[in-house]
Amino acid sequence: MPVGAKVVLVFLPSKPPWSATFVGTSIERMTITFITGANKGLGRETARRLIECGHTVLVGARNREQGEEAAAALGARYVPIDVTDDASVAAAAANVAAHEGRIDVLINNAGVHGPVGDPGDLTAADAHAVLDVNVIGVIRTTTAFLPLLRRSDDPVIVNVSSGMGSLALTHDPARAESRVVVPLYTASKAALTMLTTQYAKGLEGIRVNAADPGYTATDLNGHSGPQTVTEGTDAIVALATEGPGAGTGRFVSRDGEIAWS
Repeated sequence: MPVGAKVVLVFLPSKPPWSATFVGTSIERMTITFITGANKGLGRETARRLIECGHTVLVGARNREQGEEAAAALGARYVPIDVTDDASVAAAAANVAAHEGRIDVLINNAGVHGPVGDPGDLTAADAHAVLDVNVIGVIRTTTAFLPLLRRSDDPVIVNVSSGMGSLALTHDPARAESRVVVPLYTASKAALTMLTTQYAKGLEGIRVNAADPGYTATDLNGHSGPQTVTEGTDAIVALATEGPGAGTGRFVSRDGEIAWS
């Protein structure tokens, strides 16, 4: 084995919905992954699992105390970022450029819930607050980190979307997604999934996919979801650990690819 080479175990999901092509070993340079909203919930669990897979993980978070605590506990590096602030996002990209020089995987995980129930009470301020994180924040972050991604041999973007943005799932009475009214969250996730397909078409040489974590117990839903955070991160981690040549423009859950509508 060459000096300095690292054996990296390719991700094996906690529930095996994918083919055996995900499983094996390879000798490659360390993968550097930046995750927004990584101080808790799905973001933190994604960070933990990717570190176990051999990734160098950068914990992006707005709250410095929580971000530093998460990074220290996980064995990661904390990078301050507020995805709603142009200057903060630019500073985060500059921070990574100065320390790591590139990233291989960008996981746009930061998200907010917004109002629940009667949409008749929504205000423009409500809409701006949710879209500024869930959609515009993804655009800010992606644009700022593209130069760092383009220094990678195999750049990947994973957008954490939701089946709550699917027409099919929110109209299926057998699905939990059909039994709640969360107007701005659902609208933002529909927009994010479509934005993912456009990035996939337009960003040559970069794989861009969306993950649906499923109904997972996190702060976002008062820990009411039936899935654990480990189960909820299966699709995210799978997309972040695929090898070169994997598909782009897909919407993937832990059970496999979703024909989004």
